[in-house]
Amino acid sequence: MSRTKDKTAQISRLIGDWINNYLPTMKARSVKTIEGYENAISLFLMFLVSEKIVQELKIIPDNFCHKNIEKWLIWIRDVRNCCPATCNNRLAAIRAFLKYVARETPELAYLYQESMLIPQRKTYKTPIRGLTKKAMAAVLAIPSQATRTGRRDLTLFSVMYDTAVRIDEILSLHIEDLHLDIARPSLTVIGKGTKLRTISLMPKTVQHLRRYIKDFHGKDPSPGSIVFYSRNTGPSGKMSQSGVNKQLKGYALIAHESCPEVPLTLHTHQIRHSAASHWLDDGLNIVQISRLLGHSEINTTMVYLDISEEMKAKALVKIADCSITMIPKEWKQDKSLASLCGIKPIRERK
Repeated sequence: MSRTKDKTAQISRLIGDWINNYLPTMKARSVKTIEGYENAISLFLMFLVSEKIVQELKIIPDNFCHKNIEKWLIWIRDVRNCCPATCNNRLAAIRAFLKYVARETPELAYLYQESMLIPQRKTYKTPIRGLTKKAMAAVLAIPSQATRTGRRDLTLFSVMYDTAVRIDEILSLHIEDLHLDIARPSLTVIGKGTKLRTISLMPKTVQHLRRYIKDFHGKDPSPGSIVFYSRNTGPSGKMSQSGVNKQLKGYALIAHESCPEVPLTLHTHQIRHSAASHWLDDGLNIVQISRLLGHSEINTTMVYLDISEEMKAKALVKIADCSITMIPKEWKQDKSLASLCGIKPIRERK
């Protein structure tokens, strides 16, 4: 009895430490990522209880065995109606936790090793369909500039199209993240992995933002206020993604009447995809687009934009050419163990 109680305390402590300490501090994961991990663990615990795998909430490390995880994946598919991609995300979260468990408690490393043998569900990726420039213009022409809501929506969608930022990135913007009174106006967003990037703004978008801030934040806006805030919470809380998508679909329905190219199921991510595609059409190279989108790898951008094999080859040649020009001359290289390992050496004190 006492042994089971000790094991319950052990796994409970590991879960709490992983969520509350390790992920936000050591791994510097974003709030959204931590929330996703936490939901996955909670869902797994719910499964253990509902399927009577644990009694009286006495969870032990062995409850995270590969057989239970495999049953859980079937459960979230059949009972929770999760798609294969969601199942894979949940599995990835469990693996991340068990990797932490192996790190903290080596005798439990077998749980992580077992989890890595569980195959992922086969997924079928639906390609994202962007809008033509004509369709995008038709959508932006719908929000009425005679109403505050219309002016807000035009500003929001204009910023999204101008910068191609993710919906959560733009809804998380604070007034202090906007740099409108400098030679090259821009905004700074925090992307996936808490990576900062600064994106320039077109004059028309800057004009929309100035008018919007005056309408919704007054002459002296607080730097910490959310730019696109919810009516329910005020400047301290951001709009919901579902609310923005609902509003966008309403505009798409109207725009479709005059421009059939506008999809009736339009959602915010299609605006991001459209902006990136239009940048490519306008001559921006794939390296520049990848940085603007906040992708960590160039291949992600190539898949995202569904670039042809010929375009991929040209892009890779361009990257290779850039890399060659950055290689230092042989006689200028620092012969040290650090540089041999590809890192910057520390200069010795004289």
